[in-house]
This record gives sequence, structure tokens and C-alpha cells, in this order.
Amino acid sequence: MKIGIPKEIQSGENRVAITPKIGKRLVARGFELYVETGAGKGAQFTDQDYETCGTTICNTKELYENSDIILKVQPPTEEEIGMMKAETLLLSYIYPGKNQELLAKLSEAKINAIAMDAIPRISRAQKLDVLSSMANIAGYRAVVEASNHFGRFLNGQITAAGKIEPAKVLVIGAGVAGLAAIGAAKSMGAIVRAFDTRKEVAEQIKSMGAEFISVEIDEDGSTESGYSKEMSQAFIDAEMELFLKQATEVDIIITTAQIPGKEAPKLILDYHVLAMRAGSIIVDLAASTGGNCTLTKVDEIYTTPNGVTILGKVDQLPTQASFLYGNNLYNMLDDMGGAENFHIDMEDDIIKRAMVSYQGNINWPPEPLAVSPTAVAPCDEADKIDIKKTKKKKNPAKTFMWLGIIAIFLYILGQYAPAEFMGHFTAFVLAVFVGWNVIWNVTHALHTPLMSVTNAISGIIIIGGLLQISDNIFSPISILAFIAILIASINIVGGFTVTYRMLKMFKK
Repeated sequence: MKIGIPKEIQSGENRVAITPKIGKRLVARGFELYVETGAGKGAQFTDQDYETCGTTICNTKELYENSDIILKVQPPTEEEIGMMKAETLLLSYIYPGKNQELLAKLSEAKINAIAMDAIPRISRAQKLDVLSSMANIAGYRAVVEASNHFGRFLNGQITAAGKIEPAKVLVIGAGVAGLAAIGAAKSMGAIVRAFDTRKEVAEQIKSMGAEFISVEIDEDGSTESGYSKEMSQAFIDAEMELFLKQATEVDIIITTAQIPGKEAPKLILDYHVLAMRAGSIIVDLAASTGGNCTLTKVDEIYTTPNGVTILGKVDQLPTQASFLYGNNLYNMLDDMGGAENFHIDMEDDIIKRAMVSYQGNINWPPEPLAVSPTAVAPCDEADKIDIKKTKKKKNPAKTFMWLGIIAIFLYILGQYAPAEFMGHFTAFVLAVFVGWNVIWNVTHALHTPLMSVTNAISGIIIIGGLLQISDNIFSPISILAFIAILIASINIVGGFTVTYRMLKMFKK
């Protein structure tokens, strides 16, 4: 199988579908790679880098003539479709929801096209999800770009020259991009607030140290696909009031809200922008699909008359983005069998929903993917088994035997042991019974703090053991003290080792 990686011709697109590192892995899987001259230049990869990993550098015509599979970033142009052979497999962004004309041209040319932006959001497809890969970069970069245009520090400081208040950041939409933006803003010291119509993300927002804000209307925007749905007019009105209040308080607004196959919802209107202070920043990550802000200009940085800067484009970090996108493509080709066993399985849930053009037919929109738990088949009354709880009968003779042995042992102990020993022994027995019941009733969530308590108790035991050791190290008291010190030391070392490993998990 021969794969072609053409140079992206869309203005401003610096990414490349496959990096040299991913190309080497594809060659190892049995594919032949053809890379157009200069394809990786925008992502800082030279032709020599590709040649080193075993690919062939060629011109545009040779690439399309030789390739069975075309890997791209942006949707193909009419000219590029014309150069592809019939039955060529294309993997790229397609935007099928708004590109009906492109779908018609692909089907007419009998191009089998997989829309990488239409991968269903199911667990098995996470390694193929290019939208999440790119959104993660966009969210991080949005904060960096906002900080670059913002006139102050994001973190608060107290200096000899005076106190600097931390910047306040509002993130609208807590998907992959939103969560990445929250993490980046928090790491830079800003006060972060976040809004989302899906209730289940509130815990994720709070876990990252941000404040979750919402409206009082009880309406959930969650869908089975994992994206947000369109909300009712009453909810939108309450939302607008909330954003107006926030606009007067925050310094930076980052919007990430998008609806698959539709234009991005308008969340920041003209009067919201007018309410913001001069020097404030709006980063609109939905600019490519119409923008969440009514004043956003696609691929432009625009400053309003009242001094608010609106970023309609953020740097895509082409080198990093190309690596992640290439990884997604590699995983897709690997799932399709590699070069030796390559096949298109239209019964596969992922392929069936992402293959927007196949054998001259348009396969969009796909059937909804219903993700639901497997139903338990009902059973007939005759099949039901009557299960009765039965207690295991205890043997009275065995119980009395053990009680008798214990009673005899205690009698002998009482006859020969000193009086003060019996007091200590009684306290020991009570401690065993009380400790047993207390420890075994502690919930699993409290085992770590419990470990800290046992470490402290073990320390007390060691001190007591050291005080009991005498000059005669072979005396019974010294031997028992040594055993106590040994066991307590093992408990302390083990406890601190486990605690140290736990704390290492929180280190960056």
C-alpha cells in the first residue's frame, strides 16, 4: 500500500499530516510513503528528515499518481480531487455537516473519504479523535495568546512597589479545549471561572481548581454523543444575564462552545463586549465555525472602540499539532490492518460513521450511535430460584472446648503472674478487641490517614521497646522488646514508603 502526504495549500495552514517520526512507524508497518517536496516546511520538518525515515520525496503529480491512500489535514480542493485516482482512500478533515458540495464531488470522483473530524466519541475511538487532540493544543495556546496581549501579569504578586491583583479568566465551555485552558490559566496563577451547560463537567472544573458558575434554570445540555445540545430560549436568556455580569468582572474570556455540524452559538454579544473594561481580552476558539462572539473576525486580531481585544485566531503550534494529528492517522491505519492486512470494514462502528463517501455514495449523515447499557433479559416465574439466607450452624461442643482452654490458661496465669501484670494484660486484651472493631470499620477512603496514625503508634511502641531493653540482651524482656521494635519498624518503613509513592503521583 502506497501513502501520499501532499503539502497543505490552504493559506495559513502550517501543519502536515505525517511527521518523520510517524512516517518511520508507517514504513515499519509495511507502507510505502510519498511526501511532496516542502510538505513539512511549515511544521519545521525538512525533506531530508523524511528521506532519513525511508520515505520518497516527489512532486505533486507523482504523489497523486502513485498513492492508494492520501493523508491530509484540510479538506481537499476541487483541483486535488481531480488528481486522485478512483477508489483512492482519503483521510482528512472534511467538515461534512457544512460541506455538502464537497461530499458530492468526492462521491462523483469515487473517492473513499474518511472524515477525521467525524470520528464518533466512544471509548474505543479515543486514540483516533483528532478534535480532542487539536482542542487540547488550542485551549493551552488560547491562554498563552491571551497573556501575550494582556497588559498585566496573570498571577497576583506583592512587591515593594505595591500589590498586583491576579487576572480573572472566564472559560465558556468545559470540553477538551476548555479544560486545557482552565489548567493553563490556573498554572499561571489566574483566578479561573468556567461555565458549561452539561452538569456532569462541574466536578471536573472544580477538581482543576476553577469555580463552576451556572444559571438557576434546571436544564442539562448533555447528549449521548458527548457534545452539548442547543438549549431552550429561557436558558439562553438566563445565560446572557450571567455573561453580562461576568463581563464586568473578568479580564479574559475564552470561548470554546461548538455544536457538531452547525454554526457556533453566539454567547458573547455586542453589549457584553461593551461592558468589559479597556484592555480586556476575548479569545474565540470557535471562530472557524462562525465564532461565539458577534464581533469576532476570523483569522484576525481586532480591537474594539472601547479597547477590548478579540482574537479570532490562535497559533496552532504546527510542530506539536502535526505530531498528534499524525498519531491519530497512524492509529486509524493500524486499526484497518496495516499494509499487509489492510481492509475497509463498513460494519465497524467507527469506519461506518466516519466514511462520508464510499464507492460513489454519500454516507452522511450517519445513523445515530446509541450507547446504552446491555439490557438484562427478563426471566419467567418458573425460572426464578428461591434463595433463602441460611446461617452456618456452630458446633456448641467446639465453642465450649475453646472457652474452657482459655479459662484454664487465665487461671494458671492468675496464680503465677504478678498482680501488676494482670492489669497490663487486661488492658492489652481490651485494646485488641477495640482496635479490631475500629480498624475493620474504617472506610477505604480513610486508609491513608489511618496509615499515618499507625505510624505514630508504631513510633510509641519503638520508644517503649527501647526503654525495656536491658544489659542482658538474652533475657525474655529484652527479646520481647526487640521483637516489638522489629515489627514496629517494618510497619513504619512500609507506611512511609507507600505514602511517598502516593505523594509522587501528585508531582509534575
